[in-house]
Amino acid sequence: MADAQQLITDNIDVWTSAIKKKSATGRGSSKKIELTGIKKLRELILELAVRGKLVPQDANDEPASVLLKRIAEEKAQLIADKMIKKTKALPEVTDKEKPFELPQGWEWSKLQNIGHDLGQKKPDQDFTYIDVASINKELGFIEEPNIVTAENAPSRARKLVKKGTVIYSTVRPYLLNIAVINDDFSPEPIASTAFSIIHPLSGISASYIYRYLRSPIFISYVESVQTGIAYPAINDKQFFSGLIAIPPEAEQQRIVAKVDELMALCDQLEQQTEQSLSAHQTLVEVLLAALTECKDANDFQTNWQRISDHFDVLFTTELSIEQLKQTILQLAVMGKLVPQNPSDEPASVLLEKIAEEKAQLIADKKIKKQKPLPAITDEEKLFELPRGWEWSRIFDASLFTEYGTSEKAFESDEGVPVLKMGDIQSGKVLHGGQKVVPSTIDDLPNLYLEYGDVLYNRTNSAELVGKTGMFEGESNAYTFASYLIRIRCHSASVTPQYLTLSMNTPLFRRTQIDPHIKKQCGQANVNGTLMKSMIVSIPPLAEQHRIVAKVDELMALCEQLKARLSDAQTTQLHLADAVVENALSSS
Repeated sequence: MADAQQLITDNIDVWTSAIKKKSATGRGSSKKIELTGIKKLRELILELAVRGKLVPQDANDEPASVLLKRIAEEKAQLIADKMIKKTKALPEVTDKEKPFELPQGWEWSKLQNIGHDLGQKKPDQDFTYIDVASINKELGFIEEPNIVTAENAPSRARKLVKKGTVIYSTVRPYLLNIAVINDDFSPEPIASTAFSIIHPLSGISASYIYRYLRSPIFISYVESVQTGIAYPAINDKQFFSGLIAIPPEAEQQRIVAKVDELMALCDQLEQQTEQSLSAHQTLVEVLLAALTECKDANDFQTNWQRISDHFDVLFTTELSIEQLKQTILQLAVMGKLVPQNPSDEPASVLLEKIAEEKAQLIADKKIKKQKPLPAITDEEKLFELPRGWEWSRIFDASLFTEYGTSEKAFESDEGVPVLKMGDIQSGKVLHGGQKVVPSTIDDLPNLYLEYGDVLYNRTNSAELVGKTGMFEGESNAYTFASYLIRIRCHSASVTPQYLTLSMNTPLFRRTQIDPHIKKQCGQANVNGTLMKSMIVSIPPLAEQHRIVAKVDELMALCEQLKARLSDAQTTQLHLADAVVENALSSS
């Protein structure tokens, strides 16, 4: 038999290193990562426990076969005394049903045979209502029951329970909402019909049942019989037909004590790992922030050297790599990513060229003349720019901006594809698979996109409003929806690649978008008028090209780093699986 505590300590690196990113969707914890190794360790502890491999057997213990005979007699007497209702006998457990071989002195049984429910009633006076929200499922007890009056009783408040009863939520059972009624509640406790209720007979530990119901073997059984997809569920009959491995009574107590001891060790591991990850992330944030706050080149070099010396231990999580990417973007628009060249044509000349081109478009009646925006004040300037750079409002750094089409799009193989909010991802505009509008609508050909058009998302959820991406598809083949704003650049002065990069920096979001978000009907909005006034830093044209090339190069390296990290995490997860499998096979 494996020493479970030794199994934990010998493989601490495995349990704490196997980490997986959580899905971005769905309900549950707000944490972005899952400590998968420790989760697997908890499952392994329960698996070893219910297989009889966690604590040693004692030949002096009364065998479970004797215990089961005694509780069968007890149940028969309760039925005879009309304390509980007689239930239809279930078939004996066959060899084919048994999922694994049990130790000597253990027996397989069905849940129905080791306990009973306590019946139902409609509340006729104040009662303690126990629903799913009342329980602490991790620790297995009732934490926050409510006192409810009879007239306010929910229709599901029906099942009787008492101290020592085990309750198991049969709706979305994968959530493991399981608990033992731990107190003599007053007024009378009544549970929701969302639970299966089992009150164990003498010699069966409620705490052991609770842990068995959370074990991988019972979870696997439930998954095999549950119905439904969005809200899978099982019924009482399926619950009570489930198998349970019964140890001798004394061994049940030893198992519960050992499981609790090992789960406490898991809690410590989990806490230490989370604290370590948090401290690591704080260190990354501080060191990267120091780069963007440097006063001069010497200060920058010192701070970069500090990061460079410890690069391999700093950027070991997906979040830290994402923060590195954000810092690269910020350094780029601050003039700290590539060296300046004094011979480059200054940005002030570029802005004059844009103004001249815009005036010509107005004269040719291709765009309408608009009221000039106020000059940028010193208070608005976010940082000191290198020589040859200029601050500019987006209105002055571009030729024109305009809203997309309000025409209703539809599914068809023919027509003009309409790009929408969700098509802007990570500074890019995805094209393919869009709904279409007829090519004959009044908005066309004016709202056809050209290669290099920058699209800004003016309406979405608060964290997504302001997303910006550059269109790199075929010119005059796509249009865009009204929730997007097109920014047309004068690429000989301000390249769309550089403008897109600027509008995706963390400081741009923090200072130009977030303060202006207005929420209405569940949607956030930062409109085109506000967008025109937003400020960006403009370098010389040659430097814009150098910046974009360097950013592309560094982002590619970051993606390689993420890929290697993903491979390493996959290896750690496989290693955790291998340790679990080896522990089960060698115990």
